[in-house]
Amino acid sequence: MKLPEALDARGNVTCVVGAGGKKSTLYALGDVLERAVVTATVRIPPFEERVADVVVTDAPLEAIRTAESWPLGLVAGREGSDRYLGYDPAVVDELAAELDAETSVVVKADGARTRWFKAPNDDEPQLPAATDVVVPIASAKVVGERLAEDHVHRPERVASITDLELGDRISATDVATVLASGRGGCKDVPEDATVIPLINMVDTPELEDVAREIAAEIRDRRAVPRIVLTRLLEDDPVVDVA
Repeated sequence: MKLPEALDARGNVTCVVGAGGKKSTLYALGDVLERAVVTATVRIPPFEERVADVVVTDAPLEAIRTAESWPLGLVAGREGSDRYLGYDPAVVDELAAELDAETSVVVKADGARTRWFKAPNDDEPQLPAATDVVVPIASAKVVGERLAEDHVHRPERVASITDLELGDRISATDVATVLASGRGGCKDVPEDATVIPLINMVDTPELEDVAREIAAEIRDRRAVPRIVLTRLLEDDPVVDVA
């Protein structure tokens, strides 16, 4: 199965949350969707090399209507030289109401500071009401690591959802618990949106076993249509669908 089909991303508003592959998911989808808009509702690092063009604008619908090359990056402004500002979720809602079914919008909806695992803060994620698919992400590589800031963004939040103490080893059960939780990867999901968890960095047979264990634990906790196992830096990123 190809990534757009696995994530139901074609012609939808797809929001990625979590850690360990959000931006890679955005760019991988942008590469293969026919008309993709890559954007954010939070800060996002510069990504000109991953799209045909990045447009800084307060009129994103007009930028889409006049675009000649795809994928198109859209951002609301700059914050220094190393960050773009995302749009208010209501702006993405307005886009979704006007766009045709040929245009797919992929949205970075929270931050993780390049860590492999996270749980959201009070003001995260920033999900538009028009979101069709939410993709909670974690890296398989975090299993066996300690619950600390080296690999986990906001480890204290992860501890509050799991039975872990800071410094404990993270298990597949812990990753699944956070991804499936309404205080974790499924926080503030719009009522009509579909949740499709993604486990990334499945780079070896051993990590594939870990990812399958996480997937089984997710299914014990939440009804989801599928769980996608990926190595997003590869040309064919989907390892399997569980």
